Amino acid sequence: MAKHDKAKRGIPSKDDFNAWYPAIVEIADLVDKRYPIKGMDVWKPYGWKAMTLIDALTRAEMERTEHEEYNFPLLVPEDLLDKENRLVSLLKKAREEGVDPSELRMDEEDSGFKKEVYWVKHAGENELDVPMFLRPTSETPMYTMFPLWVRSHGDLPLKTYQIVNTFRYETKQTRSFIRVREIHFFEAHTAHEDQAGADAQIAEDAQIVQNLLHDLCFPAIVSKRPIWDTFPGAWYSTAVDVVMPNGRTLQVATYHHYKDQWAKAFDLKYEDVNGQTQFCHQTTFGMSERMLGAVVGMHGDDAGLIFPPKVAPIQIVLMPVAAHLSHEVIPRIQAMAQELKAAGFRVKVDDRDLRPGAKHYDWEIKGVPLRLELGPRDIESGKFVLSLRTGGKEFHESSGLVDVISDALTRTEEELRARAAVHMSNFVQPFPGIEMSDAGWTLKGEIADGKVYELAFDGNDSDAEVLEKATGLAFLGDCIEPFAEPRACAITGKMTTRRQHLARMY
Repeated sequence: MAKHDKAKRGIPSKDDFNAWYPAIVEIADLVDKRYPIKGMDVWKPYGWKAMTLIDALTRAEMERTEHEEYNFPLLVPEDLLDKENRLVSLLKKAREEGVDPSELRMDEEDSGFKKEVYWVKHAGENELDVPMFLRPTSETPMYTMFPLWVRSHGDLPLKTYQIVNTFRYETKQTRSFIRVREIHFFEAHTAHEDQAGADAQIAEDAQIVQNLLHDLCFPAIVSKRPIWDTFPGAWYSTAVDVVMPNGRTLQVATYHHYKDQWAKAFDLKYEDVNGQTQFCHQTTFGMSERMLGAVVGMHGDDAGLIFPPKVAPIQIVLMPVAAHLSHEVIPRIQAMAQELKAAGFRVKVDDRDLRPGAKHYDWEIKGVPLRLELGPRDIESGKFVLSLRTGGKEFHESSGLVDVISDALTRTEEELRARAAVHMSNFVQPFPGIEMSDAGWTLKGEIADGKVYELAFDGNDSDAEVLEKATGLAFLGDCIEPFAEPRACAITGKMTTRRQHLARMY
């Protein structure tokens, strides 16, 4: 399709990602951003289907790992938020002072989500005695209930999850799926007998993430966040960052190890096999619609979206060609569609009275992985034409339809993974180095815009601050895949296998 045709449809070049992304999510019919509240888009059927398919992959992982789905109320009373704020404040202070949280007492300092929530202060014309807020996440309401359900070691592990909408008063520039005020959110919360049980859960969460990334056909940088970027209520946090086409990293998932810190605040304890009372150890795992934003950004091109087959709302569109020349074309296309549907594929027959080029362009924009065409000549030859959204046109025997489509979708996934790996290698660059001189710390090379820098780092917080100030970038934390061989720390020169990344984050 010629460049001027794309321009007529309003698709900017993906080279200008900041213009391409907000345009394509509407042009491809994923959302409508005209709802009169900033940051609250209307999901359209095509976008919502893609999101529900991502949810289905997540639910399958939850089923496999024996989590159970719950649905907690949307409203939370203010006094429960105050309890969470005091806990988060306490843990943050303990971390800053380098002491055990038990050595400090709970205070009244505002922290946590209090400034980010939407408040409900009236019911009808009556002012509420206790104001309520729309959940920003669900630790507080869930952990209020957990002590009612957990009494003995036989009740553990407790593995829960829910897929709901959460609300945060986002004050920065909103962007569909990436930074919104009403968030389609997955969260899993678990309780275990001891730290070993929680450790095992974190390892399980890591595998779940890798399985989902495989199905979505892109790699990610998985890092244990630095202490200053760890959720104050967590012992440690692990984050999953996707490198977007403008070089910024997008955090699409996090999982937190809470130890027994929240359990002590919410009195979540159990009786062990010896009859002794013990506090539970807890974890959380969260993802959001940012996963869909990453799919859009990672796989799209100048012509539109490219959906990975497992989350494509339509996997194959079937198009009759020159049906007016043969009464056999439409019945044959319908029969092929039924055969594919029976095999479990998501199928659409496009029999609109439009020129083939217009149809091709529509489905190209929407990122349908495969386009199948059948005309009178194809029927005579016993073949059909198959076009792949990743490129290429093929001719196949009609008798092997299901196997051909299955193979083509597998090849599409493999191609998307290969492209995403190249994308990652192009954006992740070695750190140029830094040195101390009479003028202070100076970089040995230029820091290019839109790049992620990889380095060995084993310094302290002050050393990290030197690097962040010198580069204008942020530490992602300790990569879960260390270097195979020790390298010199960028600041101290000490040999280490700790792999770190510096990036500009969304």
